Amino acid sequence: MQEEGKIMGQRKTVGAEAEVIDLTAWEKRLWEEGLQYVAGIDEVGRGCLFGDVVAAAVILPAGIAIEGINDSKKLSAKKREALYEEITECAIAWSVAQVDASTIDRINIKQASRLAMKQAVEGLGIRPDMLLIDAERIDSPLPQEAIVKGDANSQSIAAASIVAKVTRDRLCAGLWDELYPDYGIAVHKGYATKQHREQLERLGPSPMHRKSFLKSLFPEEEQLSLF
Repeated sequence: MQEEGKIMGQRKTVGAEAEVIDLTAWEKRLWEEGLQYVAGIDEVGRGCLFGDVVAAAVILPAGIAIEGINDSKKLSAKKREALYEEITECAIAWSVAQVDASTIDRINIKQASRLAMKQAVEGLGIRPDMLLIDAERIDSPLPQEAIVKGDANSQSIAAASIVAKVTRDRLCAGLWDELYPDYGIAVHKGYATKQHREQLERLGPSPMHRKSFLKSLFPEEEQLSLF
């Protein structure tokens, strides 16, 4: 088994250009060992001021390579939506899980992210043979690998990142924006943009804002008017 956290199958440099190589390198090694159900796990929304952290777990069929798949942050919204449909249609199993702002404030964002990923795995309905996780380990007895920059190095993790990102973006543009229309959630997705900070200063936080994040963002004298 490859050493935990080691980058495998990412890129090699040829002259001034970086050549992308096989994103299924991790999966192929495991498939060749007879592990059929390889689950990729990732989360999104970790750095947001507003809303849940959302995690996804995806098991793709052995031998499949989905064209165009990559780290969700490197794809356009239109491409992510198209890949989301392809991934969820062809996956053996997939699951999403959310952990809300109050829990994030209570247990911290790292533990909340790990909890969301654990819950996503538990929601698969199939027991994975191996978990491939983006730079994390979760509280699970299942075999697992923490892969540095996993969403750019493993097809399964990239698939999970896309499913999680599209799920969260749809919530931002839909339900969450309807609940709190004055904050512009549909536009900035809860991140600390200038617009978002200005609305927070004007309106104060909503029940879905992460109070622990706001305390680190605003000076103490401003916190008195926010909380």
